[in-house]
Amino acid sequence: MRRPTGLARAAVRFKPASFAGTFVALMMAALIVAACGTLLETGIRATVPAERYAKAPVVAAADQSARVVSDTVDGPEESAYPLPDKARVDAGLVAKAARAPGAETAVPDSTFPVRQGDAAITGHGWGSHVFTGTALSAGTAPHSGEVVLDAAAARGAGAGLGGTVTLETAAGRADFRVSGLAEPGTGDTATAGSAATAWFTDAEAPTLAGHPGRVDAVAVLAEDGTGTGALAAAVAKSLAGSGAQVLTGDARGGVEDRGLAYAKETLTGLGGSFGGIATLVAVFTAAGTVALSVGQRTREFALLRAVGATPRQIRRAVATEALLVAPLAGLAGCLPGIGLAHWWFGQLKDRGVIPDAVGLHVSWVPPVVAVGAGLLTALGAGWAAGRRPAKIKPGQALAEAAVERLRPGVIRTVLGLAALGGGAALAGVAASAAGDDAAGASLGVIMLFMLAFALLGPLVARLCAVLFGLLLRGGGASATLAAANSRTNSRRLASAITPIVLAMAFASTLVFMHTSESKVASDQLRAGITADHVVTDPAGLPAGSADRAARAPGVDAAVSLLDAQVLVPVHAVGETSLRGAAVQGVSGSAALLARVQDLDVRSGGLDRVGPGRIAIDRTLAASAGVEVGDTMPLHLPDGTEDRPEVVAVYGRGLGLAAVTMDRASLAGHVTSGFDSTLLVHGGDARSLATLGRVTDASGYAVEQDLDHAYGAWSNYMMAAVLGGFAAVAAVNTLVMTVLDRRRELSTLRLVGSTRRQVLRMLRWESLLVTAAGVALGTVIAMITLTPMMRGVTGESPYAPPLLYAAFAAAAVSLGLLAVTLPARAVLRDREAGS
Repeated sequence: MRRPTGLARAAVRFKPASFAGTFVALMMAALIVAACGTLLETGIRATVPAERYAKAPVVAAADQSARVVSDTVDGPEESAYPLPDKARVDAGLVAKAARAPGAETAVPDSTFPVRQGDAAITGHGWGSHVFTGTALSAGTAPHSGEVVLDAAAARGAGAGLGGTVTLETAAGRADFRVSGLAEPGTGDTATAGSAATAWFTDAEAPTLAGHPGRVDAVAVLAEDGTGTGALAAAVAKSLAGSGAQVLTGDARGGVEDRGLAYAKETLTGLGGSFGGIATLVAVFTAAGTVALSVGQRTREFALLRAVGATPRQIRRAVATEALLVAPLAGLAGCLPGIGLAHWWFGQLKDRGVIPDAVGLHVSWVPPVVAVGAGLLTALGAGWAAGRRPAKIKPGQALAEAAVERLRPGVIRTVLGLAALGGGAALAGVAASAAGDDAAGASLGVIMLFMLAFALLGPLVARLCAVLFGLLLRGGGASATLAAANSRTNSRRLASAITPIVLAMAFASTLVFMHTSESKVASDQLRAGITADHVVTDPAGLPAGSADRAARAPGVDAAVSLLDAQVLVPVHAVGETSLRGAAVQGVSGSAALLARVQDLDVRSGGLDRVGPGRIAIDRTLAASAGVEVGDTMPLHLPDGTEDRPEVVAVYGRGLGLAAVTMDRASLAGHVTSGFDSTLLVHGGDARSLATLGRVTDASGYAVEQDLDHAYGAWSNYMMAAVLGGFAAVAAVNTLVMTVLDRRRELSTLRLVGSTRRQVLRMLRWESLLVTAAGVALGTVIAMITLTPMMRGVTGESPYAPPLLYAAFAAAAVSLGLLAVTLPARAVLRDREAGS
């Protein structure tokens, strides 16, 4: 008898279709693992080089993350979450840093928006010129009440040296004397780009920025002969206990480019959370394909056992086949996987999610993990599938090779029932929970149900064949034969259904999660904006916009909103995390707000909103576990911790804002002190045109829908990756099963079936497979989405009928093509052979 390695090589040579299917499945799995692994590694390693602080070797800045400690099974664990806005340090640290041994000087740095008429200007403190390279071209450095302008700002203001310019800042509108003109250095152009720039005194800059006594960072310059490491250690010692971080190298870039923290969170979320799910699906599907490939050769293993092959030789042959195919498939999948990561990364960068300075990090780690995962999957699935034909008696092996064994293994059935019960129990928990608890529990539902289907697949497939077979009775002889075939070959049917269930369940969950949330948000926004006019400006609205609008003829209510985001501790599945929540700072009274915005108050009253008192959305209240009268801990945009009292709970937070507070309590914790939106009731749009872009409530709602484009694109991309992979796996599996049925199809032709009748039977089988897959995938998706959406939106999931029909049609079309094309080839070869 051949050695096991010889058997493996012969099997690959004489069963190319089966091994080609295995190769494709393992290659696709490696592609997914390599792509997600590359994004994950980039998120972990991502940095941006310092530009503004390039000439400042040491920078002291606040921690730009909020941290929360959760009790996990492994003990207390601290997690960090990027702040929505910039955290600042006490201006008194400048003097302390300047006294550090080896420090030549320490400079406070502040960057903030300024308005001059309709023009947006970037403001700084003049002291920053020592490390940015900015130099005076005329005049002198600013004193109190003075400003230095660059050429663009001076030209826009129409003011020259010694002239007066009116500027608006977070502190209000004021006149400044132009003391000098300057040429921006590379450090300032890195911050402002081509925008106009203005420099104020270091003493006035924090107040004009809206943060008296606090600065963005402290830049420390070294004396001659002092190394960066020594200076950093000295500054850290001088600032000990202040909470400030002392940064050098590329770590300084994270202070000036806050997009880095969000980019790292996005990339690690894609590569880690989504990548973990995608990897499980990929490995899960590849394992099913390997098991199908081994199962198709039961007759060969039975004959080998009959002629004297030992169980150990059978197992070694299967393992050797895995070693022959898996590494090559893994290597073949790594290159397109890295290509997918490159494309995905580029799309994120084009959409502004990732700073231009961040590059994709490609190393040897993800490809090695991808190849290793494929190899382990092939070995594990091959061992499990070949275990029974290797150990049973030769005579029994031949009998089971002729007729499929109907009774599944006891261990497999027990594990499948346990997974099914666990999924049902978790679905019940999710249905009875609220907020993030419901959404968190729902994530486990889909995985448990998919695991249950994989283990109980033959039983479920036989049940589907019986149920759908009743519908096929009226389809003629071909339909009846298709139903009978499906009932007696439930394992083959389960292998074909599984990838379709995967594709439908995951794609539906990801896509309809977004459509559900978008529909609720859009409906709430349209119902909640009762103003006649909405005024916006990308650079922020002029100071006093609400008062100016209120004086316009016919206007009976005008309220300006300062939009930002806060972080709120929420509890899900026994753990605490921080969730970002949109917040609006209201400039007017509750009575005026009610004229322009209907928040749908459920309990409490908006008239009590003020310092230390807020109103929140009902879903946020459920997630945070608070109600009217409770205090709710939160992190304001700059990380400041607060515990305001909840005085009202309303129902339209998803479309409007999850938190409503008075503007004064919010303004000191954001970078831009200019209001974002002005809501006006009554009056004429033409009288408001000087304040910004004017639209009506409907037009504003359309604009907000467009702003959510990234969320839609992100969900659709993840659905495309998972659904696309599962679709390829489904096609691959169907092709493998058809090509393996050459003997059966030839027998049907020999007993008198026409070519058309055989193809019609296969089409009916394909329809049964795809219909069962679509139905099961839809059920799993809806069981997952219902509690998830009730926790996130308070409403039932929404699946656009046309979009769902497109998913179902795509599944059916792919199934028909995957069966019909190889079947035609098989029948053509048979006729040619005859």
